Amino acid sequence: AMAAPAPGPFCLTEVLDAFQRCVTEQQEVLLEPYLCGWWGLIRFLQSLGAVFAFISKDAVAKVQLLEGHRRGPHGEHYESLQAMVRFELAAGPAELRRRSGSGCRTVLRLHRALLWLQLFLEGLRTAPRGSGTASICAESYNASLAAHHPWVVRKAAALAFCALPSRDAFLEVMNVGSPEQAVAMLGEAIPYIQSVYGITQELFAQHRLLDLP
Repeated sequence: AMAAPAPGPFCLTEVLDAFQRCVTEQQEVLLEPYLCGWWGLIRFLQSLGAVFAFISKDAVAKVQLLEGHRRGPHGEHYESLQAMVRFELAAGPAELRRRSGSGCRTVLRLHRALLWLQLFLEGLRTAPRGSGTASICAESYNASLAAHHPWVVRKAAALAFCALPSRDAFLEVMNVGSPEQAVAMLGEAIPYIQSVYGITQELFAQHRLLDLP
């Protein structure tokens, strides 16, 4: 059974655990822990209030779409990202470009958002105490998702970032104890997220899927 988002507050531990389980010894990315990790990240975004609704709503829709593929008649082809790419490319690249609900296109959208979250979390981890988060978030966004968003969304995002809570409030939202403990756990979690991101990036580049419409 697929893990739905567990009720209750966000906790960084679940993201760490999920991304830790994601990568097999063969360097394949398993879809179920990937989606579990995303539910955790979505709960993180939701815990920050309406600021990130434009990203979290979109992520929820994408995660649910992938869960549908996983539970569907071809579910065994959606066990890992590598299996999914092989399966969907077997129908031909032209067919894949036509299908807006394909797993590849859906993962690519999540993948771009994952880079932003990874950069943002890393920025939070390394920022000096008491620093503002708006600039950390804006820099992360501009280095990742901004390139894929229309101007009006970029404009809304820039306004949203101005309303972000302080770094300490962010670290509190992680629900793993003191700011120091949150920083330590971010240090543990981020390399796992980076690893999943890197493998996905390489897989999609190899199959020329990084610009799927």
